[in-house]
Amino acid sequence: MARVRVRQHVNPLSRKFQEPVGIPNWSEIYPHLQYPLHLDIGCGRGRFLWEIAQQRGDWNFLGLEIREPLVTEANEWRDRQNLTNLHYLFCNVNISLKDILPSLPENTLHYASIQFPDPWFKHRHQKRRVVQDEVVDILSQFMSSGGQVFLQSDVEDVALQMRSLFDQHADFSRSHDWLEENPLPVQTEREIATYAKGEPVYRVMFERL
Repeated sequence: MARVRVRQHVNPLSRKFQEPVGIPNWSEIYPHLQYPLHLDIGCGRGRFLWEIAQQRGDWNFLGLEIREPLVTEANEWRDRQNLTNLHYLFCNVNISLKDILPSLPENTLHYASIQFPDPWFKHRHQKRRVVQDEVVDILSQFMSSGGQVFLQSDVEDVALQMRSLFDQHADFSRSHDWLEENPLPVQTEREIATYAKGEPVYRVMFERL
């Protein structure tokens, strides 16, 4: 299938991305709604979740992505594979996460991953980064005790900032720091490309207390 073309970066502060997302009827999405949920924030084209959902049929997977054409494409891939434990949702996480998580069954969010988020290098643009205090706080409210948050980036400054924000939250404890290996069975496309260039990846894991 030919890939849909989209801009590599979009400004999440633009007016068009300030509307909250419509919440699906989750019981119509996931046949086994009480399965543990893996939330992937900023899932891009969704190939990471598409692969891992096929390996872990006893989990549900939800990918959130701000570029709507990628979400449409990813859900088409899902349907072609008849994956009933996988869904992709178009939204601005910084606007809609506070509505999405309470709509899900209580204590089902067991894992969250934020992988290679847009770095927004310029200082004045860093407020556009996906990991902000509010996102950390919302995850803390709805993640089950013992749940894990996995962060990785090929930009050290971004990894340090994400780590710092979770470090500062009383409900999260850093369980692993600068992991050499990815604990997940599937690599993202960005991760594969980064290693192909011989560049490092910075990874850290947190646990919800």
